[in-house]
Amino acid sequence: MTPAVPWPSHERELAAALAGEGYFADEGLCTAIHLALRLGRPLLLEGEPGVGKTEVAAVLSRVTGLELIRLQCFEGLDSGQALYEWDYPKQLLHVRVAESRGEDVGDLYREEFLLRRPLLRAVRAERGAVLLIDEIDRADSEFEAFLLEFLGDFQITIPELGTVRAGTPPIVVLTSNRTRELHDALKRRCLYHWIAFPEPDRERTILRAAIPGLEEQAADGLVQAVGRVRRLPLLKRPGIAESVEWARGALALAEGGSPWPVALRRALGLLIKDEEDTRLLLAHAEELFGGA
Repeated sequence: MTPAVPWPSHERELAAALAGEGYFADEGLCTAIHLALRLGRPLLLEGEPGVGKTEVAAVLSRVTGLELIRLQCFEGLDSGQALYEWDYPKQLLHVRVAESRGEDVGDLYREEFLLRRPLLRAVRAERGAVLLIDEIDRADSEFEAFLLEFLGDFQITIPELGTVRAGTPPIVVLTSNRTRELHDALKRRCLYHWIAFPEPDRERTILRAAIPGLEEQAADGLVQAVGRVRRLPLLKRPGIAESVEWARGALALAEGGSPWPVALRRALGLLIKDEEDTRLLLAHAEELFGGA
């Protein structure tokens, strides 16, 4: 399958396009995105929360100019909520109006009575779309079976209407926090990539781009502190989003007169979201923030 839109022919051009939208991907992720687009394959991204999996779909939408369609997965999600549903109240109203006028009811299973959910919207998008299937591991394992036809052929079978195929294949990004193992059948239909926490140089670049006015020395201290925090046995290690918010908070406090080590400790609630993790960090505060 050909890509929905013209795309950079080399990973370096892709990296530049993503960076232009504020997303600084490493070589491995750029290659994965490039191949997924060139081969027309869904891209399955796994990694710890906060490493930028969901943002991949958002930045692809901005770069391509295609609509971003999001399917947020949760326990109990069924095919009707993801694929399509029939608008029963509208059908019933149509029946009553037809009967009151003495007219033939006609076919109740046609397009005007069809509610398009995210997957069908992606298939029907004329220009193509970027479809984000977010946190697929939160859905029941049975739900994955509903996705196989769509992920394999970008089509949906509606018994009353037949098979609906995508004229322009959507760009599909699936994310998983790996709270459970995904089925092999789903993985086979995707190009897989694990997103790790960024190396220090890239995280500094992210911080400097996200927070104008952050001095290089402050960015270095923040990145070093975040790296030390992530090496602790925490229940939830902070992701990139948390480190950016922590930097914003610490910078605001530092501009108000707090020294950086003090500002980092005072803004800790932007980095850590668990009481046990907070106590652990405070117990190691001097070694974590003393040299910041």
